[in-house]
Amino acid sequence: MSDVSVQDVSIGGDSIRLGQFMKFAGLLDSGGDVKEAIIDGEVEVNGEIDRRRGRQLQIGDVVTHAGRSVRVRP
Repeated sequence: MSDVSVQDVSIGGDSIRLGQFMKFAGLLDSGGDVKEAIIDGEVEVNGEIDRRRGRQLQIGDVVTHAGRSVRVRP
């Protein structure tokens, strides 16, 4: 992942659910699209595919979808 640019996105807290963060960060526009992408295995958290839309992300976690990576920041 060293050759991929990672954008920092501030969530204003300590944790956020994966589905919420993907919409908040602008990776996808709708909850339905987020749900499909996660179920289809198109989303990575810290370099590993994660199919749990409700996964609690922590500060520093990196979410990747469709070649775009965003990092959770406080």
